[in-house]
Amino acid sequence: MVRIICVLLLLSSAFCAGGQTYADSILQYRKQYIADLISDARSPIKSSQVKDLNFFKPDAAYRVWGTVKETPGSQPFMIDTHSGKKKPFREFGTVTFTINDTIGTLHIYQSIDLVKEAAHKDDLFVPFTDGTTYDFTYGGGRYLDLSVKDISNGAVLLDFNKCYNPYCAYADGFSCPIPPAENRLPMSVKAGELMFTQ
Repeated sequence: MVRIICVLLLLSSAFCAGGQTYADSILQYRKQYIADLISDARSPIKSSQVKDLNFFKPDAAYRVWGTVKETPGSQPFMIDTHSGKKKPFREFGTVTFTINDTIGTLHIYQSIDLVKEAAHKDDLFVPFTDGTTYDFTYGGGRYLDLSVKDISNGAVLLDFNKCYNPYCAYADGFSCPIPPAENRLPMSVKAGELMFTQ
């Protein structure tokens, strides 16, 4: 009995350590995200405004595996932006996943302009809205970045703790893609960046 209890305690400790390690990794990720945000020459915020950036607490429940279905041969189309301009994208595929017992599907896009650049040829773009939009998160939706290299055997790991606001959430004058209606999720994604509260 003592041996079983010891094993259970060890497993419990390992689980807690693993959970804490994940939370720490997200907090570290956000520090780098903020550093990159304010160092960008086109940054919409100043270092004095960092205090106004808000995030949900790291939650591993929003780190899920999704099944990818590619759509080769898809035709380019235009996505509306907040400035009124349109930007060309193509659909790379869709990803289906489950969060809190609710199934969601998101369309994955590639920027026609960026894929021409060697440094961005594998970049994938996932703009979305969900049940938190307007109430807790930016009304214009949030973004999640992926890479073609993240996909293996038709699966990809989605970490919504890393989803972020477009620049339009902080200031006017940017052409941020508006998530298409097909990327409205049926659940509330209580992870990632919250509304900017300046």
